[in-house]
Amino acid sequence: MVGGAAGAVGVVAAPRAWGGRQRRERPQIVERFNRTLVQGWAYRRQYPSEAARRAAFSPWLHWYNHHRPHTALGGRPPITRCTNLPEPYT
Repeated sequence: MVGGAAGAVGVVAAPRAWGGRQRRERPQIVERFNRTLVQGWAYRRQYPSEAARRAAFSPWLHWYNHHRPHTALGGRPPITRCTNLPEPYT
């Protein structure tokens, strides 16, 4: 089960992804983000405990933003689009 952690992340992280999109597109963006969480992290493998599943989230999120090739960015990771991050994130 995705649980509260993924739901909270979806709600917090999604507004950053909305950019200038129309209000009617926002629910689809949130749904896609939640589906990505479920398929890529929450249910990707069996975890021995809820604590283990939660511990796996930060490394997965780092990979997702910093190392995952993104088709729309020519194979570059999403972080390459961020130009105003504090030093530790570069």
